[in-house]
Parts: sequence; C-alpha cells; structure tokens
Amino acid sequence: MNAGISDIRPVETGQASTFIEFEEASITYGRGAKAVQALAPTSLKIAEGEFVALVGPSGCGKSTILKMVGELLKPSTGHVFVAGREIGATPIRIGMAYQNPTLLPWLNIRDNVMLPLKIVPPFRQGYRSKRKGEYRDRVEALLAQVGLAGFGDKFPWQLSGGMMQRANLCRALIHDPDLLLLDEPFGALDQFTREELWAIMQDLWLSKKLTVLLVTHDLKEAAYLADRICVMSARPGRILDDSPVALARPRTIDMTFEPDFVALNQRLRAMIVGARGGTGIVNHAPGAA
Repeated sequence: MNAGISDIRPVETGQASTFIEFEEASITYGRGAKAVQALAPTSLKIAEGEFVALVGPSGCGKSTILKMVGELLKPSTGHVFVAGREIGATPIRIGMAYQNPTLLPWLNIRDNVMLPLKIVPPFRQGYRSKRKGEYRDRVEALLAQVGLAGFGDKFPWQLSGGMMQRANLCRALIHDPDLLLLDEPFGALDQFTREELWAIMQDLWLSKKLTVLLVTHDLKEAAYLADRICVMSARPGRILDDSPVALARPRTIDMTFEPDFVALNQRLRAMIVGARGGTGIVNHAPGAA
C-alpha cells in the first residue's frame, strides 16, 4: 500500500519536519439523508520519526485516520499531506500491521516476511538475484531482532499468536518503510505476550526511528509506546486532546506502575469516559475502532 505525495510543504515541528499533516480533513459516508459523518474536520501534524498513538471510544474515527494516511480513503473535505506532499502523487513506502497477522499459510515464515521485497520497488527489481543471499540475510537479521532466530523455515500454523505477530512486524518493516501504520496489532494477545511485544516494538522504533501511527484501545500500550497521544471524541470523531508523553525512554513494564504513568492513564481514561457520555466504561475490545 502506498501513500501519495504532491507539492513540497516544508513545515518544522521542533527539530524534525512535519511528515503527516491533516488540514481540516473530514470523512462523510453516503449522501443526502443517509449521509454519516465519521470524522469531523480534523487538523493534525506528526513530525518525521515521531511515534503517535490515537485512542478513543469505538467508532470515533481512529482507523479512518489510519486509512486516510495510507490512501485507502480520501478526505471528503480538507487535505491530507504525507512526506510534505498531498496524498495521491508519488508513492512512499508504508508498512502496516493489523490485529490479525494475515500470514500466508502456504509460505514459511521467511518467505512471508520476504514478500514485500518481491512486490515493493526498488527491491522487487533485484528479487530473483538477491532472494537467496542479501534478502535472505536481511530477513534472518530482522527475525533475530524480534526473537525468532531459527524459525524462518517454520509455517504460520506452527507458531503461537505472539510469534506470528512478531513475524508480522518483521514483514511490515523488511522493506525499510518511511511510515509504519499499526492498527491494534497486539489487541488479540494475552497481557504478558502483549507487554513483551511492546518492548520489541519500542526497540525496533528506537533503532530505526521511522514515523509510526498507532491505533489502540489499550491506554497502557499508548503510554508505553508513544511520544504523543491524541484522544478522540465519539462520532463524528475529532481530536479532543493532543499531549506529549513526558516519560523517559527506554520504557519498561515496571514504569507502568509508577505514579506519573498511572496518572497519565487515569487522565486518558477520564477523557474517553467523557467522550462516551460518562458511562464509566472504556471499551478495550480488540479490533474495534
């Protein structure tokens, strides 16, 4: 999947240029009396190399924003810019990881991870000559980085859910994407496996420093991984709060029990409860967006 680009817009956020920018972008499904506004006019800037999390009640438009950045949806009004250019022009490389790893069952893990190198330019041009050498080495190195050394010859059905999600992350990163889009990638895993993968995701981001946009219902996950957290309202979605996460890196599970981390989670929860109409329940159901 490619996001697009048009005339350059050099905007600075701190020391890094803006990589993603929404200018009053909205999404409306349907027409006339049947029209439903999923996303209210929204403005948002994400700097190059920044890790931003979107949280909010189900149906608030978090995944809609993700799809707009990935050019699966075009705004009904307003503009979306990626890498300084409006979507729809020159493509950039994007990696994506969903809650379901979607590994191909007839391919072993190595070939699943290598798949983007077969498809995405400029890697595909050298696939035939490099797949048993340079590309294989690239895959093995990434598998080792996420704790899957020696599992390249295994098939998806031979791996646990957490191991498949590690392979899924490798596939999303193997082609050196400019942007990584994460849509509840850890939502279906048990708590211990999820926390282990947070640490792996943090290590990958710290080593590669690519731009990441994460959609999650897990407030603890957002605070552990993100530089900034955007809280969204109920439909039609809009950003209620956009705040930096003032916690030192690298973060650890032990830090999640410290007062500053707990206070951040309580603050986020209170905003989402308010966004849902004060029911007192925050939806952490996997897959909802």
